[in-house]
Amino acid sequence: MPLALGTQPARSLRGVVQVPGDKSISHRALLFGAIAEGTTRITGLLPAEDPLSTAACLRAMGVTISAIEAGQLVSVEGVGLDGLREPEDVLDCGNSGTTMRLMLGLLAGRAGRHFVLTGDGSLRRRPMQRVGGPLAQMGAQISGRSGGNLAPLAIQGQQLRGATIRTPVASAQVKSALVLAALTATGDTTVIEPVQSRDHSERMLRAFGAQLSVGGPGMTEVTVTPGASLRGQDVIVPGDISSAAFWLVAGAITPGADLTVQNVGLNPSRTGVLDVLEQMGARIELLNGREVAGEPVGDLRVTHGPLQAFTIGAELIPRLVDEIPVLAVAACYAEGISRVSGAEELRVKETDRLAVMARQLGAMGARIEEFADGLTVQGGLALHGAEVDSETDHRVAMSLAVAAQVAHGPTQLHRPEAAAVSYPGFWEDLERLQA
Repeated sequence: MPLALGTQPARSLRGVVQVPGDKSISHRALLFGAIAEGTTRITGLLPAEDPLSTAACLRAMGVTISAIEAGQLVSVEGVGLDGLREPEDVLDCGNSGTTMRLMLGLLAGRAGRHFVLTGDGSLRRRPMQRVGGPLAQMGAQISGRSGGNLAPLAIQGQQLRGATIRTPVASAQVKSALVLAALTATGDTTVIEPVQSRDHSERMLRAFGAQLSVGGPGMTEVTVTPGASLRGQDVIVPGDISSAAFWLVAGAITPGADLTVQNVGLNPSRTGVLDVLEQMGARIELLNGREVAGEPVGDLRVTHGPLQAFTIGAELIPRLVDEIPVLAVAACYAEGISRVSGAEELRVKETDRLAVMARQLGAMGARIEEFADGLTVQGGLALHGAEVDSETDHRVAMSLAVAAQVAHGPTQLHRPEAAAVSYPGFWEDLERLQA
């Protein structure tokens, strides 16, 4: 059932909003709690489809996890580093690439146990060799369709050996999978990235008691020494900056807007979107900066104002890869031509996000040119309402809602329910902030 957007004339956005818990941190709190000893209590866990997929896989391997509901404390009874049971059935990762890639690292070292990972149609088309290949250097045995690149994937658990692994692409999912595998390997493992990707795994694993160090030029090298037991922790999940990005852009481009997004995680490896909005001249103010459970957190206030075009290159992509779709919307309302390059990673997300955003915003009158690794967007052209489609991608759905907020005339958005993957209450928050 399509959703009608932009049917009310001259609607602005005003008020306070709290975005759901950070998706990356939610996955990791569940995974690390599962292989720790004792109880992990998680406050603010994102109760959306992707973390629910991670929880379901862990439960299938004997981990007790309490019900995951909005506003409820979630407890995980850890089974220890080697306590995961071989499941009776295939493990279903749903639409969650993070679940599948991190599970590959978690399960590859479970010697003598066999696991099969699958997911929905979209996930079964996403490349997994970027994790399987580096894990093979540690002795992992993973097989699947297309030479082990596509799910379903079968994992025959092995005793892994430590290794020094250089990853060709900076990816927190690849790095985290290798770090998880390293926890039970024989000997140290060092993962070296071309540039630093988001570092939630390193921060949280250290808090759980892992022996892990970060160094090298640009903090791109992570070394894990196996043998340390993990201990259950109390984890507070901050608001997801990738979800906050929709409100930051909406507030920056909507005349008369004044929004405050509360309790946003401001981990420096994730704040590329703030750097770009600053480059554009967006009026964003940091309020109440603080640290919660090892992660920097704050409130962000955004008001409407004129914007300039931006340039994003490969060095910035790991810090804002998920925010490119909504930044493409911001670019439509900036003065000049905005450029994104080094973003070929976006072609293997839930959808080919470069193609989808060019196609859908193009239907609304945007002038976007697509390249192998990026886009150029001509700013200063007003968008008009149109019939658009999320193409089942949560970030596309919410980006198109932001575009519809300022477009002339009504917009019909097909498959809006995709937003629930990372932000189940998005449509209710939008309606409340418009009122």
